[in-house]
Amino acid sequence: MNVAEAVGAILASLGVRMAFGVAGSGNFHVTNALIRHGVRYVAARNEGGAATMADAYARMSGTVAVLSVHQGPGFTNALTGITEAAKSRTPLLVLAPEPVSPHSNFRIDQPAIATAVGAHVARVGSAATVVDDTVMAFLAALLGRRTVVLALPLDVQEEVLPEEARDGVAELLARRGDVRAAARLSAGWGITFPAEEDAFADPEPAARTTSRTGAASAARPGLVAEPAEAIDRLAGLLVSAERPVFVAGRGARGAHAELEALAEQVGALLATTAVAKGEFQGSPWNLDVMGHFSSPAAAELIRGADLIVGWGCSFTAGTTRNGTLIGERASVIQVDLDRDAIGVRYPVDLGVIGDVRETARAVLAALTGRAWPCAPDERRRTGYRTPEVGKRIATEVRWRDIPYADTSGNGRIDPRTLTIELDDLLPPERIVAVDSGNFMGYPVMLLSVPDGDGFCYTQAYQSVGLGLATAIGAALARPDRLPVAALGDGGALMGISELETVVRLGLPMVIVVYDDEAYGAEVHHFGPQGEPLDTVTFPPTDFARIARGFGCDAVTVRSRADLVGVAKWLHGPRDRPLLVHAKITKDVAAWWLPDVFRVR
Repeated sequence: MNVAEAVGAILASLGVRMAFGVAGSGNFHVTNALIRHGVRYVAARNEGGAATMADAYARMSGTVAVLSVHQGPGFTNALTGITEAAKSRTPLLVLAPEPVSPHSNFRIDQPAIATAVGAHVARVGSAATVVDDTVMAFLAALLGRRTVVLALPLDVQEEVLPEEARDGVAELLARRGDVRAAARLSAGWGITFPAEEDAFADPEPAARTTSRTGAASAARPGLVAEPAEAIDRLAGLLVSAERPVFVAGRGARGAHAELEALAEQVGALLATTAVAKGEFQGSPWNLDVMGHFSSPAAAELIRGADLIVGWGCSFTAGTTRNGTLIGERASVIQVDLDRDAIGVRYPVDLGVIGDVRETARAVLAALTGRAWPCAPDERRRTGYRTPEVGKRIATEVRWRDIPYADTSGNGRIDPRTLTIELDDLLPPERIVAVDSGNFMGYPVMLLSVPDGDGFCYTQAYQSVGLGLATAIGAALARPDRLPVAALGDGGALMGISELETVVRLGLPMVIVVYDDEAYGAEVHHFGPQGEPLDTVTFPPTDFARIARGFGCDAVTVRSRADLVGVAKWLHGPRDRPLLVHAKITKDVAAWWLPDVFRVR
Protein backbone atom coordinates (compact mmCIF):
# COMPACT_ATOMS: atom_id res chain seq x y z
CA MET A 1 0.00 0.00 0.00
CA ASN A 2 1.38 3.43 -0.93
CA VAL A 3 0.53 6.82 0.57
CA ALA A 4 -2.12 7.74 -2.04
CA GLU A 5 -3.97 4.47 -1.38
CA ALA A 6 -3.59 4.92 2.38
CA VAL A 7 -5.08 8.44 2.38
CA GLY A 8 -8.21 7.18 0.60
CA ALA A 9 -8.53 4.22 2.98
CA ILE A 10 -8.03 6.37 6.09
CA LEU A 11 -10.64 8.94 5.05
CA ALA A 12 -13.14 6.20 4.26
CA SER A 13 -12.47 4.65 7.67
CA LEU A 14 -13.20 8.01 9.33
CA GLY A 15 -16.71 8.02 7.88
CA VAL A 16 -16.29 10.19 4.78
CA ARG A 17 -19.23 9.29 2.55
CA MET A 18 -18.93 11.65 -0.40
CA ALA A 19 -16.08 13.12 -2.45
CA PHE A 20 -16.26 15.53 -5.38
CA GLY A 21 -13.68 16.47 -7.94
CA VAL A 22 -12.13 16.30 -11.38
CA ALA A 23 -9.60 13.50 -11.78
CA GLY A 24 -6.13 14.20 -13.12
CA SER A 25 -2.72 12.60 -12.90
CA GLY A 26 -1.93 13.92 -9.44
CA ASN A 27 -5.16 12.91 -7.73
CA PHE A 28 -6.04 9.84 -9.81
CA HIS A 29 -4.83 7.20 -7.36
CA VAL A 30 -6.13 8.82 -4.18
CA THR A 31 -9.54 9.32 -5.80
CA ASN A 32 -9.72 5.67 -6.84
CA ALA A 33 -8.67 4.66 -3.32
CA LEU A 34 -11.61 6.59 -1.89
CA ILE A 35 -13.97 4.82 -4.29
CA ARG A 36 -12.45 1.41 -3.58
CA HIS A 37 -13.13 1.83 0.13
CA GLY A 38 -16.78 2.82 -0.29
CA VAL A 39 -16.76 6.60 -0.67
CA ARG A 40 -19.11 7.83 -3.37
CA TYR A 41 -17.28 9.99 -5.87
CA VAL A 42 -19.07 12.66 -7.91
CA ALA A 43 -17.20 13.79 -11.01
CA ALA A 44 -17.90 17.43 -11.80
CA ARG A 45 -17.20 19.13 -15.12
CA ASN A 46 -15.09 21.87 -13.53
CA GLU A 47 -13.14 21.98 -10.27
CA GLY A 48 -14.96 25.19 -9.34
CA GLY A 49 -18.25 23.32 -9.51
CA ALA A 50 -16.77 20.37 -7.60
CA ALA A 51 -15.62 22.63 -4.76
CA THR A 52 -19.04 24.23 -4.40
CA MET A 53 -20.81 20.86 -4.57
CA ALA A 54 -18.59 19.61 -1.75
CA ASP A 55 -19.23 22.77 0.26
CA ALA A 56 -23.00 22.45 -0.12
CA TYR A 57 -22.96 18.73 0.65
CA ALA A 58 -21.01 19.31 3.87
CA ARG A 59 -23.38 22.11 4.93
CA MET A 60 -26.54 20.11 4.40
CA SER A 61 -25.32 16.70 5.59
CA GLY A 62 -23.51 17.91 8.69
CA THR A 63 -20.48 15.77 7.73
CA VAL A 64 -16.98 16.40 6.41
CA ALA A 65 -16.93 16.32 2.60
CA VAL A 66 -13.83 15.71 0.46
CA LEU A 67 -12.74 17.65 -2.62
CA SER A 68 -10.14 15.96 -4.85
CA VAL A 69 -8.35 18.14 -7.42
CA HIS A 70 -5.34 18.04 -9.73
CA GLN A 71 -2.24 20.00 -8.80
CA GLY A 72 -1.83 23.53 -10.11
CA PRO A 73 -4.72 24.44 -12.43
CA GLY A 74 -7.07 21.97 -10.75
CA PHE A 75 -6.44 23.72 -7.46
CA THR A 76 -6.74 27.24 -8.87
CA ASN A 77 -9.91 26.34 -10.78
CA ALA A 78 -11.41 25.30 -7.43
CA LEU A 79 -10.23 28.38 -5.59
CA THR A 80 -13.48 30.40 -5.59
CA GLY A 81 -15.38 27.46 -4.14
CA ILE A 82 -12.64 26.85 -1.57
CA THR A 83 -12.75 30.52 -0.59
CA GLU A 84 -16.52 30.39 -0.12
CA ALA A 85 -16.18 27.28 2.03
CA ALA A 86 -13.36 28.78 4.11
CA LYS A 87 -15.28 32.01 4.73
CA SER A 88 -18.31 29.94 5.76
CA ARG A 89 -16.27 27.63 8.03
CA THR A 90 -17.47 24.59 6.12
CA PRO A 91 -15.94 21.28 7.31
CA LEU A 92 -14.31 20.52 3.96
CA LEU A 93 -11.12 18.55 3.30
CA VAL A 94 -9.35 19.41 0.04
CA LEU A 95 -6.92 16.80 -1.31
CA ALA A 96 -4.33 18.91 -3.13
CA PRO A 97 -1.45 17.12 -4.89
CA GLU A 98 1.81 19.07 -5.03
CA PRO A 99 4.40 18.84 -7.83
CA VAL A 100 7.92 18.11 -6.66
CA SER A 101 10.05 19.46 -9.48
CA PRO A 102 10.70 23.22 -9.37
CA HIS A 103 10.45 23.15 -13.18
CA SER A 104 6.94 21.66 -13.31
CA ASN A 105 4.40 23.68 -15.27
CA PHE A 106 1.98 22.94 -12.45
CA ARG A 107 4.18 24.32 -9.66
CA ILE A 108 2.74 27.24 -7.68
CA ASP A 109 2.76 28.04 -3.97
CA GLN A 110 -0.51 26.23 -3.19
CA PRO A 111 -0.14 26.47 0.62
CA ALA A 112 0.33 30.24 0.44
CA ILE A 113 -2.72 30.58 -1.80
CA ALA A 114 -4.80 28.38 0.51
CA THR A 115 -3.74 30.42 3.54
CA ALA A 116 -4.53 33.66 1.72
CA VAL A 117 -8.16 32.65 1.20
CA GLY A 118 -8.62 31.54 4.81
CA ALA A 119 -8.15 27.77 4.57
CA HIS A 120 -6.05 25.79 7.04
CA VAL A 121 -3.08 23.97 5.48
CA ALA A 122 -1.87 20.48 6.44
CA ARG A 123 0.53 18.08 4.70
CA VAL A 124 1.22 14.36 4.47
CA GLY A 125 4.91 14.33 5.22
CA SER A 126 5.85 10.71 4.63
CA ALA A 127 4.64 7.14 4.47
CA ALA A 128 5.56 6.74 8.15
CA THR A 129 3.35 9.66 9.23
CA VAL A 130 0.43 9.25 6.79
CA VAL A 131 -2.01 7.99 9.45
CA ASP A 132 -1.29 10.82 11.87
CA ASP A 133 -1.20 13.48 9.16
CA THR A 134 -4.46 12.42 7.51
CA VAL A 135 -6.41 11.89 10.73
CA MET A 136 -5.17 15.22 12.06
CA ALA A 137 -6.33 17.05 8.94
CA PHE A 138 -9.73 15.37 9.11
CA LEU A 139 -10.17 16.28 12.79
CA ALA A 140 -9.13 19.88 12.08
CA ALA A 141 -11.99 20.08 9.56
CA LEU A 142 -14.48 18.26 11.81
CA LEU A 143 -13.74 19.84 15.19
CA GLY A 144 -12.57 23.21 13.94
CA ARG A 145 -15.49 23.50 11.51
CA ARG A 146 -13.06 24.75 8.91
CA THR A 147 -11.82 24.12 5.39
CA VAL A 148 -8.52 22.23 5.37
CA VAL A 149 -6.22 21.84 2.37
CA LEU A 150 -4.25 18.60 2.74
CA ALA A 151 -1.13 18.78 0.58
CA LEU A 152 -0.11 15.48 -1.04
CA PRO A 153 3.37 15.81 -2.58
CA LEU A 154 3.61 13.61 -5.66
CA ASP A 155 6.77 11.82 -4.52
CA VAL A 156 5.30 11.15 -1.07
CA GLN A 157 2.14 9.69 -2.65
CA GLU A 158 4.26 6.93 -4.20
CA GLU A 159 6.02 5.93 -0.97
CA VAL A 160 5.23 2.43 0.31
CA LEU A 161 3.98 2.30 3.88
CA PRO A 162 6.19 0.70 6.54
CA GLU A 163 4.66 -2.14 8.56
CA GLU A 164 3.62 0.03 11.53
CA ALA A 165 1.74 2.47 9.27
CA ARG A 166 0.06 -0.41 7.41
CA ASP A 167 -1.09 -1.80 10.75
CA GLY A 168 -2.49 1.61 11.66
CA VAL A 169 -4.50 1.81 8.45
CA ALA A 170 -5.78 -1.74 8.98
CA GLU A 171 -6.89 -0.91 12.52
CA LEU A 172 -8.71 2.21 11.31
CA LEU A 173 -10.53 0.19 8.66
CA ALA A 174 -11.44 -2.42 11.27
CA ARG A 175 -12.92 0.33 13.45
CA ARG A 176 -14.58 2.10 10.51
CA GLY A 177 -16.53 5.16 11.58
CA ASP A 178 -15.01 5.29 15.09
CA VAL A 179 -13.44 8.73 14.96
CA ARG A 180 -12.56 8.77 18.63
CA ALA A 181 -10.57 5.56 18.21
CA ALA A 182 -8.75 7.18 15.30
CA ALA A 183 -7.93 10.15 17.51
CA ARG A 184 -6.49 7.81 20.14
CA LEU A 185 -4.35 6.08 17.52
CA SER A 186 -2.94 9.45 16.49
CA ALA A 187 -2.35 11.13 19.85
CA GLY A 188 -0.23 14.02 20.99
CA TRP A 189 -1.63 17.00 19.06
CA GLY A 190 -3.10 18.81 22.04
CA ILE A 191 -6.64 18.59 20.61
CA THR A 192 -9.42 19.17 23.15
CA PHE A 193 -12.25 16.77 22.44
CA PRO A 194 -15.95 17.39 23.11
CA ALA A 195 -17.44 15.75 26.17
CA GLU A 196 -20.32 14.20 24.28
CA GLU A 197 -19.53 10.82 22.76
CA ASP A 198 -21.89 11.34 19.85
CA ALA A 199 -19.87 14.31 18.65
CA PHE A 200 -17.58 11.64 17.18
CA ALA A 201 -20.24 9.31 15.86
CA ASP A 202 -20.38 8.71 12.12
CA PRO A 203 -23.68 10.40 11.22
CA GLU A 204 -25.16 7.89 8.80
CA PRO A 205 -27.85 9.21 6.44
CA ALA A 206 -30.51 7.37 8.43
CA ALA A 207 -29.45 9.01 11.68
CA ARG A 208 -31.82 11.94 11.49
CA THR A 209 -33.89 13.92 13.91
CA THR A 210 -37.45 14.90 13.06
CA SER A 211 -38.07 18.50 12.08
CA ARG A 212 -41.11 20.58 12.91
CA THR A 213 -42.66 19.62 9.60
CA GLY A 214 -42.04 15.93 10.13
CA ALA A 215 -39.27 15.88 7.54
CA ALA A 216 -35.87 14.41 8.25
CA SER A 217 -33.09 16.80 9.23
CA ALA A 218 -29.43 16.12 9.84
CA ALA A 219 -28.59 15.43 13.49
CA ARG A 220 -25.81 17.78 14.60
CA PRO A 221 -24.33 16.94 18.00
CA GLY A 222 -23.54 19.84 20.31
CA LEU A 223 -20.42 20.76 22.22
CA VAL A 224 -20.16 21.95 25.81
CA ALA A 225 -20.86 25.62 26.54
CA GLU A 226 -18.58 27.79 28.69
CA PRO A 227 -18.21 29.46 31.17
CA ALA A 228 -20.81 29.57 33.95
CA GLU A 229 -20.33 33.29 34.62
CA ALA A 230 -21.14 34.19 31.02
CA ILE A 231 -24.22 31.95 31.10
CA ASP A 232 -25.47 33.73 34.23
CA ARG A 233 -24.87 37.16 32.67
CA LEU A 234 -26.74 36.14 29.52
CA ALA A 235 -29.62 34.81 31.59
CA GLY A 236 -29.76 38.04 33.57
CA LEU A 237 -29.85 40.20 30.45
CA LEU A 238 -32.66 38.09 28.99
CA VAL A 239 -34.68 38.41 32.18
CA SER A 240 -34.38 42.19 32.22
CA ALA A 241 -35.10 42.69 28.51
CA GLU A 242 -38.56 43.87 27.47
CA ARG A 243 -38.27 43.32 23.72
CA PRO A 244 -35.66 40.60 23.01
CA VAL A 245 -34.95 39.22 19.56
CA PHE A 246 -33.01 36.03 18.82
CA VAL A 247 -31.05 35.88 15.54
CA ALA A 248 -29.88 32.42 14.48
CA GLY A 249 -26.96 32.09 12.08
CA ARG A 250 -25.37 29.10 10.45
CA GLY A 251 -23.83 28.06 13.77
CA ALA A 252 -27.37 27.60 15.11
CA ARG A 253 -28.56 25.19 12.43
CA GLY A 254 -30.25 22.21 14.03
CA ALA A 255 -30.73 23.98 17.39
CA HIS A 256 -34.18 25.43 16.75
CA ALA A 257 -35.85 23.37 19.50
CA GLU A 258 -33.53 24.67 22.21
CA LEU A 259 -33.70 28.26 20.97
CA GLU A 260 -37.48 28.21 20.67
CA ALA A 261 -37.81 26.81 24.20
CA LEU A 262 -35.61 29.59 25.59
CA ALA A 263 -37.35 32.24 23.48
CA GLU A 264 -40.71 31.10 24.82
CA GLN A 265 -39.52 31.59 28.39
CA VAL A 266 -38.28 35.13 27.84
CA GLY A 267 -40.75 36.32 25.19
CA ALA A 268 -38.25 36.73 22.37
CA LEU A 269 -39.07 37.11 18.70
CA LEU A 270 -37.15 34.88 16.29
CA ALA A 271 -35.14 35.73 13.19
CA THR A 272 -32.32 34.19 11.15
CA THR A 273 -29.49 35.32 8.97
CA ALA A 274 -29.99 34.56 5.28
CA VAL A 275 -27.83 31.44 5.48
CA ALA A 276 -30.01 29.96 8.25
CA LYS A 277 -33.35 30.78 6.63
CA GLY A 278 -36.08 28.33 7.63
CA GLU A 279 -34.70 27.44 11.06
CA PHE A 280 -37.80 28.85 12.78
CA GLN A 281 -40.28 28.05 10.01
CA GLY A 282 -43.71 27.40 11.50
CA SER A 283 -43.26 29.50 14.62
CA PRO A 284 -45.87 32.28 14.95
CA TRP A 285 -43.07 34.54 16.23
CA ASN A 286 -40.79 34.08 13.23
CA LEU A 287 -39.59 37.31 11.57
CA ASP A 288 -37.80 35.33 8.86
CA VAL A 289 -34.50 36.77 7.59
CA MET A 290 -32.83 39.70 9.34
CA GLY A 291 -30.85 41.93 7.00
CA HIS A 292 -31.08 43.27 3.47
CA PHE A 293 -33.96 40.89 2.71
CA SER A 294 -36.12 41.84 5.74
CA SER A 295 -39.62 43.03 5.00
CA PRO A 296 -40.49 46.53 6.30
CA ALA A 297 -42.50 45.09 9.22
CA ALA A 298 -39.72 42.68 10.20
CA ALA A 299 -37.13 45.47 10.01
CA GLU A 300 -39.25 47.73 12.20
CA LEU A 301 -39.75 45.05 14.86
CA ILE A 302 -36.04 44.23 14.93
CA ARG A 303 -35.15 47.91 15.26
CA GLY A 304 -37.54 48.07 18.23
CA ALA A 305 -35.65 45.39 20.16
CA ASP A 306 -33.87 46.37 23.37
CA LEU A 307 -31.78 43.16 23.30
CA ILE A 308 -30.54 41.22 20.28
CA VAL A 309 -28.87 37.85 20.78
CA GLY A 310 -26.90 36.45 17.86
CA TRP A 311 -26.71 32.67 18.04
CA GLY A 312 -23.91 31.40 15.80
CA CYS A 313 -24.03 34.52 13.64
CA SER A 314 -21.41 37.22 13.18
CA PHE A 315 -23.61 40.32 12.64
CA THR A 316 -22.26 41.09 9.17
CA ALA A 317 -23.18 44.26 7.31
CA GLY A 318 -25.73 42.20 5.40
CA THR A 319 -27.36 40.90 8.58
CA THR A 320 -27.48 44.28 10.32
CA ARG A 321 -28.26 46.21 7.12
CA ASN A 322 -25.08 48.22 7.64
CA GLY A 323 -25.92 48.59 11.32
CA THR A 324 -29.29 50.24 10.76
CA LEU A 325 -31.36 47.30 12.07
CA ILE A 326 -29.90 47.53 15.57
CA GLY A 327 -31.38 50.30 17.70
CA GLU A 328 -29.08 52.81 19.37
CA ARG A 329 -30.06 51.62 22.85
CA ALA A 330 -30.19 47.93 22.11
CA SER A 331 -27.77 45.58 23.89
CA VAL A 332 -26.09 43.01 21.65
CA ILE A 333 -24.97 39.53 22.68
CA GLN A 334 -23.02 37.13 20.48
CA VAL A 335 -22.81 33.37 21.11
CA ASP A 336 -20.17 31.59 19.04
CA LEU A 337 -17.79 28.63 19.23
CA ASP A 338 -15.00 30.75 17.78
CA ARG A 339 -13.53 33.19 20.31
CA ASP A 340 -11.94 35.19 17.48
CA ALA A 341 -15.34 35.82 15.88
CA ILE A 342 -16.79 37.69 18.85
CA GLY A 343 -17.32 41.38 18.14
CA VAL A 344 -15.37 41.38 14.87
CA ARG A 345 -18.21 42.44 12.56
CA TYR A 346 -20.25 44.43 15.10
CA PRO A 347 -19.46 45.60 18.67
CA VAL A 348 -21.18 43.47 21.31
CA ASP A 349 -21.99 43.99 24.97
CA LEU A 350 -21.40 40.35 25.85
CA GLY A 351 -19.67 37.49 24.07
CA VAL A 352 -20.33 33.91 25.08
CA ILE A 353 -17.99 31.18 23.85
CA GLY A 354 -19.87 27.94 23.29
CA ASP A 355 -21.96 25.74 21.06
CA VAL A 356 -25.39 27.24 20.38
CA ARG A 357 -27.43 24.20 21.40
CA GLU A 358 -25.55 23.65 24.66
CA THR A 359 -25.47 27.36 25.51
CA ALA A 360 -29.24 27.65 25.04
CA ARG A 361 -29.77 24.60 27.25
CA ALA A 362 -27.46 26.03 29.92
CA VAL A 363 -29.21 29.43 29.91
CA LEU A 364 -32.63 27.78 30.15
CA ALA A 365 -31.41 25.76 33.14
CA ALA A 366 -30.01 28.91 34.76
CA LEU A 367 -33.39 30.63 34.39
CA THR A 368 -35.19 27.84 36.24
CA GLY A 369 -34.23 29.12 39.70
CA ARG A 370 -34.01 32.81 38.87
CA ALA A 371 -36.46 35.33 40.32
CA TRP A 372 -38.56 36.79 37.54
CA PRO A 373 -39.37 40.53 37.42
CA CYS A 374 -43.08 39.77 37.30
CA ALA A 375 -45.88 38.27 39.38
CA PRO A 376 -44.88 35.07 41.22
CA ASP A 377 -47.49 32.94 39.47
CA GLU A 378 -46.28 33.86 35.95
CA ARG A 379 -44.16 31.07 34.48
CA ARG A 380 -43.23 32.88 31.29
CA ARG A 381 -42.66 36.49 30.38
CA THR A 382 -44.66 38.13 27.62
CA GLY A 383 -41.64 40.11 26.48
CA TYR A 384 -42.00 41.05 22.82
CA ARG A 385 -44.79 38.53 22.27
CA THR A 386 -47.84 40.73 22.56
CA PRO A 387 -51.10 40.14 20.64
CA GLU A 388 -50.43 43.24 18.55
CA VAL A 389 -46.98 42.03 17.53
CA GLY A 390 -48.35 38.56 16.80
CA LYS A 391 -50.95 40.04 14.46
CA ARG A 392 -48.33 42.08 12.62
CA ILE A 393 -46.13 39.03 12.13
CA ALA A 394 -49.06 37.00 10.83
CA THR A 395 -50.14 39.63 8.29
CA GLU A 396 -47.15 41.84 7.39
CA VAL A 397 -43.83 40.02 7.75
CA ARG A 398 -43.99 37.75 4.68
CA TRP A 399 -43.02 39.54 1.49
CA ARG A 400 -45.72 37.74 -0.46
CA ASP A 401 -48.37 39.35 1.78
CA ILE A 402 -47.21 42.84 0.82
CA PRO A 403 -49.14 44.30 -2.16
CA TYR A 404 -47.12 45.23 -5.24
CA ALA A 405 -47.78 46.54 -8.73
CA ASP A 406 -47.33 43.60 -11.09
CA THR A 407 -45.08 44.73 -13.95
CA SER A 408 -45.69 41.65 -16.13
CA GLY A 409 -46.35 42.31 -19.81
CA ASN A 410 -44.78 42.60 -23.24
CA GLY A 411 -43.56 39.03 -23.14
CA ARG A 412 -41.99 39.23 -19.68
CA ILE A 413 -43.10 38.16 -16.21
CA ASP A 414 -42.57 40.07 -12.97
CA PRO A 415 -40.01 38.11 -10.90
CA ARG A 416 -42.23 38.47 -7.81
CA THR A 417 -45.22 37.02 -9.63
CA LEU A 418 -43.08 34.23 -11.04
CA THR A 419 -41.67 33.27 -7.65
CA ILE A 420 -44.98 33.36 -5.80
CA GLU A 421 -46.55 31.14 -8.46
CA LEU A 422 -43.62 28.71 -8.24
CA ASP A 423 -43.88 28.68 -4.46
CA ASP A 424 -47.50 27.54 -4.77
CA LEU A 425 -46.68 24.93 -7.42
CA LEU A 426 -43.60 23.26 -5.95
CA PRO A 427 -44.03 20.61 -3.24
CA PRO A 428 -43.33 21.78 0.33
CA GLU A 429 -40.53 19.25 0.89
CA ARG A 430 -37.88 21.08 -1.09
CA ILE A 431 -34.29 22.23 -0.78
CA VAL A 432 -33.59 25.60 -2.36
CA ALA A 433 -30.20 26.90 -3.54
CA VAL A 434 -29.79 30.49 -4.73
CA ASP A 435 -27.06 32.07 -6.85
CA SER A 436 -25.90 35.66 -6.51
CA GLY A 437 -27.22 38.60 -8.52
CA ASN A 438 -29.89 41.28 -8.74
CA PHE A 439 -32.63 38.62 -8.79
CA MET A 440 -31.58 36.75 -5.64
CA GLY A 441 -33.90 38.41 -3.13
CA TYR A 442 -36.98 37.05 -4.91
CA PRO A 443 -36.29 33.34 -4.43
CA VAL A 444 -34.76 33.92 -0.98
CA MET A 445 -37.84 35.67 0.36
CA LEU A 446 -40.67 34.34 -1.80
CA LEU A 447 -39.78 30.64 -2.04
CA SER A 448 -40.67 29.09 1.30
CA VAL A 449 -38.70 26.23 2.82
CA PRO A 450 -39.91 23.63 5.32
CA ASP A 451 -37.11 24.12 7.86
CA GLY A 452 -33.44 25.03 8.25
CA ASP A 453 -32.44 22.00 6.18
CA GLY A 454 -34.39 23.33 3.22
CA PHE A 455 -32.13 26.20 2.25
CA CYS A 456 -28.51 26.23 1.05
CA TYR A 457 -26.95 29.65 0.59
CA THR A 458 -23.31 29.87 -0.53
CA GLN A 459 -22.95 33.65 -0.33
CA ALA A 460 -20.14 34.38 2.15
CA TYR A 461 -17.88 35.33 -0.78
CA GLN A 462 -20.83 36.62 -2.83
CA SER A 463 -19.59 35.09 -6.07
CA VAL A 464 -21.87 34.82 -9.06
CA GLY A 465 -22.00 31.37 -10.66
CA LEU A 466 -22.09 29.00 -7.67
CA GLY A 467 -25.85 28.37 -7.60
CA LEU A 468 -26.18 25.30 -9.82
CA ALA A 469 -23.26 23.47 -8.17
CA THR A 470 -24.68 24.40 -4.77
CA ALA A 471 -27.98 22.79 -5.70
CA ILE A 472 -26.21 19.59 -6.81
CA GLY A 473 -24.32 19.22 -3.54
CA ALA A 474 -27.44 19.99 -1.51
CA ALA A 475 -29.51 17.52 -3.53
CA LEU A 476 -27.03 14.72 -2.88
CA ALA A 477 -27.10 15.48 0.84
CA ARG A 478 -30.92 15.50 0.95
CA PRO A 479 -32.24 13.06 -1.66
CA ASP A 480 -35.59 13.04 0.17
CA ARG A 481 -36.39 16.55 -1.11
CA LEU A 482 -37.00 18.22 -4.46
CA PRO A 483 -33.92 20.32 -5.28
CA VAL A 484 -34.60 23.81 -6.63
CA ALA A 485 -31.83 25.96 -8.12
CA ALA A 486 -32.56 29.67 -8.55
CA LEU A 487 -30.08 31.33 -10.93
CA GLY A 488 -29.66 34.57 -12.80
CA ASP A 489 -28.78 34.41 -16.48
CA GLY A 490 -25.19 35.48 -15.73
CA GLY A 491 -24.65 32.86 -13.06
CA ALA A 492 -26.37 30.20 -15.15
CA LEU A 493 -23.96 30.72 -18.03
CA MET A 494 -20.95 30.71 -15.69
CA GLY A 495 -21.89 27.29 -14.33
CA ILE A 496 -23.63 25.86 -17.40
CA SER A 497 -21.24 22.88 -17.74
CA GLU A 498 -22.67 21.35 -14.57
CA LEU A 499 -26.03 20.87 -16.29
CA GLU A 500 -24.44 17.73 -17.70
CA THR A 501 -23.66 16.64 -14.12
CA VAL A 502 -27.29 17.13 -13.09
CA VAL A 503 -28.46 14.99 -16.02
CA ARG A 504 -25.78 12.32 -15.53
CA LEU A 505 -26.64 11.97 -11.83
CA GLY A 506 -30.35 11.70 -12.62
CA LEU A 507 -31.30 14.48 -10.21
CA PRO A 508 -34.99 15.49 -10.44
CA MET A 509 -34.03 19.15 -10.13
CA VAL A 510 -35.99 22.29 -10.99
CA ILE A 511 -33.61 24.95 -12.33
CA VAL A 512 -35.11 28.42 -12.58
CA VAL A 513 -33.20 30.98 -14.64
CA TYR A 514 -34.27 34.57 -13.90
CA ASP A 515 -33.25 36.07 -17.25
CA ASP A 516 -33.03 39.84 -17.61
CA GLU A 517 -30.29 39.59 -20.27
CA ALA A 518 -27.84 41.50 -18.10
CA TYR A 519 -25.79 41.66 -14.96
CA GLY A 520 -28.77 43.33 -13.37
CA ALA A 521 -27.08 44.56 -10.20
CA GLU A 522 -24.64 46.65 -12.24
CA VAL A 523 -27.37 47.85 -14.59
CA HIS A 524 -29.48 49.19 -11.74
CA HIS A 525 -26.54 50.57 -9.80
CA PHE A 526 -24.73 52.40 -12.59
CA GLY A 527 -27.60 53.04 -15.02
CA PRO A 528 -29.23 55.83 -12.97
CA GLN A 529 -25.84 57.56 -12.88
CA GLY A 530 -25.86 57.79 -16.67
CA GLU A 531 -23.03 55.32 -17.14
CA PRO A 532 -22.85 53.28 -20.39
CA LEU A 533 -24.12 49.73 -19.86
CA ASP A 534 -22.81 47.92 -22.96
CA THR A 535 -20.42 45.86 -20.83
CA VAL A 536 -23.19 44.44 -18.65
CA THR A 537 -26.06 43.87 -21.11
CA PHE A 538 -26.27 40.98 -23.58
CA PRO A 539 -28.36 39.67 -26.49
CA PRO A 540 -31.03 37.04 -25.74
CA THR A 541 -29.94 33.49 -24.88
CA ASP A 542 -32.27 30.52 -25.46
CA PHE A 543 -31.70 28.73 -22.16
CA ALA A 544 -34.51 26.27 -22.82
CA ARG A 545 -32.85 25.10 -26.03
CA ILE A 546 -29.46 24.82 -24.32
CA ALA A 547 -31.01 22.78 -21.51
CA ARG A 548 -32.64 20.36 -23.94
CA GLY A 549 -29.27 19.90 -25.58
CA PHE A 550 -27.87 18.75 -22.23
CA GLY A 551 -30.79 16.33 -21.79
CA CYS A 552 -33.13 18.39 -19.60
CA ASP A 553 -36.79 19.09 -20.00
CA ALA A 554 -37.39 22.81 -20.42
CA VAL A 555 -40.13 25.41 -20.50
CA THR A 556 -39.97 29.11 -21.34
CA VAL A 557 -42.08 31.34 -19.09
CA ARG A 558 -43.23 34.79 -20.17
CA SER A 559 -46.51 34.88 -18.24
CA ARG A 560 -48.49 33.01 -15.56
CA ALA A 561 -50.09 30.86 -18.25
CA ASP A 562 -46.73 29.41 -19.27
CA LEU A 563 -46.26 27.88 -15.82
CA VAL A 564 -48.60 25.06 -16.83
CA GLY A 565 -45.46 23.41 -18.21
CA VAL A 566 -43.98 23.36 -14.70
CA ALA A 567 -47.16 21.81 -13.30
CA LYS A 568 -47.09 19.09 -15.97
CA TRP A 569 -43.49 18.21 -15.13
CA LEU A 570 -44.26 18.06 -11.40
CA HIS A 571 -47.13 15.63 -12.05
CA GLY A 572 -45.06 13.51 -14.40
CA PRO A 573 -42.27 10.98 -13.80
CA ARG A 574 -39.63 13.71 -13.13
CA ASP A 575 -37.14 11.44 -14.89
CA ARG A 576 -35.20 14.39 -16.27
CA PRO A 577 -34.34 17.73 -14.66
CA LEU A 578 -36.51 20.71 -15.61
CA LEU A 579 -35.08 24.09 -16.60
CA VAL A 580 -37.51 27.01 -16.33
CA HIS A 581 -36.33 29.84 -18.57
CA ALA A 582 -38.10 32.84 -17.08
CA LYS A 583 -38.01 35.99 -19.18
CA ILE A 584 -38.39 38.48 -16.31
CA THR A 585 -39.14 42.18 -16.40
CA LYS A 586 -35.98 44.23 -16.00
CA ASP A 587 -36.97 47.84 -15.35
CA VAL A 588 -37.25 47.68 -11.54
CA ALA A 589 -34.23 47.33 -9.26
CA ALA A 590 -34.43 44.82 -6.41
CA TRP A 591 -35.35 46.46 -3.11
CA TRP A 592 -32.22 45.26 -1.33
CA LEU A 593 -29.68 46.44 -3.91
CA PRO A 594 -28.97 49.99 -2.64
CA ASP A 595 -28.06 48.67 0.82
CA VAL A 596 -25.62 46.15 -0.65
CA PHE A 597 -23.74 48.69 -2.77
CA ARG A 598 -23.35 51.00 0.22
CA VAL A 599 -20.84 48.56 1.75
CA ARG A 600 -18.73 47.96 -1.37
